[in-house]
Amino acid sequence: MRLRSLRRAATGLALGLLLAAGRAAADAPADAAALATVEHALAALDSVRAEFVQQVVGQDGAPGERAAGTLYLKRPGRFRWDYSQPRQLIVSDGEWLWLYDPELEQATVRKVRDTLSQTPAMLLSGEARVSEGFVVTAAGRADGLDWVRLVPRQSDTDFRELRLGFAGEVLKRMEFADKLNQLTRVELTKIERNAHLSDALFHFVAPPGVDVIGPGH
Repeated sequence: MRLRSLRRAATGLALGLLLAAGRAAADAPADAAALATVEHALAALDSVRAEFVQQVVGQDGAPGERAAGTLYLKRPGRFRWDYSQPRQLIVSDGEWLWLYDPELEQATVRKVRDTLSQTPAMLLSGEARVSEGFVVTAAGRADGLDWVRLVPRQSDTDFRELRLGFAGEVLKRMEFADKLNQLTRVELTKIERNAHLSDALFHFVAPPGVDVIGPGH
């Protein structure tokens, strides 16, 4: 599985969790219920630890790349996607974004703002309002979940829309469709909201012998 593909999925889905926790006003009365669902479930969300299974679905509906692991999110702006299948790591301390592939013995580091400046992911800091980055609407009920649809206001993003599926107040599934009409679906289990997460989780130091690509290296 390509590290770039994992990075695009991870940043987009981390964005979904953290941005959904922001406060915003509805764009129109019809969207108030959808926005309220997101706000009520996640407004008090400061951190998340959960296990995930990530599945890519092609245009023809056929299953594609699959990955699994543990995610950690902590506001403001920090996230860690620890992939166990395949072994890869994507971690951000809010300033730097690291992509580490143990098999290739290679790590790439970039400034978060430079890497994500052309996407709504720059709002990962939680300082901006959801409504400034997305149009939020209700998306009905399917698969036993209540869905909310977030469409980025910017046109130069990697994905066309993000969908959040809730079981009551618990976010259980995230899906986003990219501009190639591929769907990335993430199922969350063993969710711990507002768990105590050490800042060390979001700090990465390349192991000895690893080739580091990026500023200052």
